[in-house]
Amino acid sequence: MKEILRRSITGVIYVVLLLGSVFLSSDAFDFLFMAFGLACLYEFKRIVRLKGYYIFAAYLTLWWIFIYLVQEDTVVTILMLLTLTVDLALLMFLFSKRPKKFTDFQKFVIAVFYIGGGFIFLTMIPYKEDNFAQFLIMGIFILIWVNDTFAYLVGRTLGRTKLYPEVSPKKTIEGSLGGLIFALASAYIMSCYETRLSLTEWMILATVIVIAGSLGDLLESKFKRMAGVKDSGAILPGHGGIWDRLDSLVFAAPFAYLVLNLFSYVS
Repeated sequence: MKEILRRSITGVIYVVLLLGSVFLSSDAFDFLFMAFGLACLYEFKRIVRLKGYYIFAAYLTLWWIFIYLVQEDTVVTILMLLTLTVDLALLMFLFSKRPKKFTDFQKFVIAVFYIGGGFIFLTMIPYKEDNFAQFLIMGIFILIWVNDTFAYLVGRTLGRTKLYPEVSPKKTIEGSLGGLIFALASAYIMSCYETRLSLTEWMILATVIVIAGSLGDLLESKFKRMAGVKDSGAILPGHGGIWDRLDSLVFAAPFAYLVLNLFSYVS
């Protein structure tokens, strides 16, 4: 009972913090996710045993350049392609049966583009139309939360077929499908309130976010399994670390940004 209460209190504080940053001001949102990025980098660095602190300097420099200085689409596209390339390479690592030992340079590249790039594109998403799109970014948060919540509930109730037991023994195919269905239902509702995207675009975005987010969750689980740890940290009582809470968002963000770019180009 105490554990449930502790998880609930932490969850409420986390949601209020996110909502507050989104609806308070764009600067508050930027600062919060810059700080979350630093926390995730610290947890990733500890889990993969990456020495030194230069990774933080690299992330902050890249974040500052792309959030406040760069306006050129070509430069942003290059960062997006580099980030997506690293993410796709990590999917090969995720599904590989062979043990993998990363060099320090590979760990640095993964940290900069998988973690750093993920947070940069997550921060850039609400600025797609120049003004700060509060309901668009909240919609993406909601899609992730709905998928995570109902994947757990459906999996616990109806789950029979393991999704990827070598990495995450508790996840099931039934749970994943349940999360997707409820996320699509949420996308339908959000299309009535956030009209920047059409119903079809919301459905496509929800599908991409759910699939990429689920892969991001599995990817973090593999890193933790390799390190022999249950949680990435202990900063959130009952929930683990910041990376544990944001693993889906970090991996899904550049794919969501790409999809939103494609919507803008097609329209």
